[in-house]
Amino acid sequence: MIIDWNQIDTVLLDMDGTLLDRHFDDHFWLEHVPKRYAAKNGISLPDAKALLYSQFRSQERTLNWTDLDYWSDRLGLDIPLLKLEVEHLIAVHPGVVEFLLFLRQNGKSAWLVTNAHGKTLTLKMRKTRLGPYFTGIVSAHDIGLPKEENAFWGKLREKVPYDPARTLLGEDSETNLGTAQNYGIRFLIYVSRFSSAIQPVPSACFPSINHFTELIPHQDACRTESPK
Repeated sequence: MIIDWNQIDTVLLDMDGTLLDRHFDDHFWLEHVPKRYAAKNGISLPDAKALLYSQFRSQERTLNWTDLDYWSDRLGLDIPLLKLEVEHLIAVHPGVVEFLLFLRQNGKSAWLVTNAHGKTLTLKMRKTRLGPYFTGIVSAHDIGLPKEENAFWGKLREKVPYDPARTLLGEDSETNLGTAQNYGIRFLIYVSRFSSAIQPVPSACFPSINHFTELIPHQDACRTESPK
């Protein structure tokens, strides 16, 4: 995919599904949590899944959706502790480090902008060591709105000094790309290979990639090195 990087100053990147393999999150919420909930409450796994999936859907597109404290209280489980049980599944998508190095070497401001809860961020940044590659990290919980809200992108500018006309956003959520588009963010990229467990399907609405190396001009391909 050809991107005119001379027109971009700032790159906003989602975390789960975009930089990190969403297989971890899907397995955790759809399999691991129901398994632990069923054992704690003495019910069958299918019954636990039916009950929990309904509760999960009720909080979609809200901050509660990613609030670990909310789900710990709601389900009577220590959600951060349960995440540690399967943290070995946390993985960085291929090409992410190369892309982040490309952004740094070309003077772009790179921000991690995620709906993820602070406790999730702490776990995943410790596990992946991606933190030093970013100019900064912002959670929607710091903003007070999820990215599914159009108003999120305006409030984000209180923390990230970006010009929408000179900004690229990478996301695995077409909904979030849509709200960013409504706000005026110009360069929008959909990550279709959000999980290693699925067959990627390109978006019908936004330019799509499987890996971020597709956005690196060939002549600027960089070698991998550790962040300073």
